Amino acid sequence: MIAIIDYDAGNLKSVEKALAAVGQESVITRDFQTILSADKVILPGVGAFSDAMHNLKKYNLDQVIHEVAEKKTPLLGICLGLQLLFEESEESPGVEGLHLLDGKILRIPDKEGLKIPHIGWNSLNLQNQGRLFESEKGRFLKEINQQPYVYFVHSYYLKAAEPDIVKATTEYSTMIDASVEKDNIFACQFHPEKSSTVGLKMLKNFANLQGGQD
Repeated sequence: MIAIIDYDAGNLKSVEKALAAVGQESVITRDFQTILSADKVILPGVGAFSDAMHNLKKYNLDQVIHEVAEKKTPLLGICLGLQLLFEESEESPGVEGLHLLDGKILRIPDKEGLKIPHIGWNSLNLQNQGRLFESEKGRFLKEINQQPYVYFVHSYYLKAAEPDIVKATTEYSTMIDASVEKDNIFACQFHPEKSSTVGLKMLKNFANLQGGQD
């Protein structure tokens, strides 16, 4: 069972639907025991960083997420969910993130000819052999498709403090750390649930993880 954390953020149903498409049972919940007993946990979300942290704390879900991480249960942050796993965001000065990973969320720099928010399909540059990017036969997806395309909707981006945890980057006005993995924690700035076969394969890989440790 995969628990999708419900903290009044959008996009929960589309994640649930995508998991069903790859044969995975999931539940949208904020019940502590359900989350802590789940095989995998997903923190999705769209919206503002400060509102999201407020809601997580309102429901004491920030504590539960830390417990999930400590238990080494595989945890996947999607879009805003990725951003919340880090230290802080320029979108909400003074608001602390969950800080499960080191790094900061910055505003995408203005650049002539590019619109912000960044909405649409961008190619990924894969690196450091991320487990979510493996093919059916265990090969790195990069061997099959040099630059898989995925769907983004965001105005802020991750600059990770640890280069080794970055598994994919993309270019949009600047270099964006688009996907990270460290131990049992996984996160992507793009929406795998909206990224066609590449995204569904990533969700399937996440669901099939045997454990959180490298």
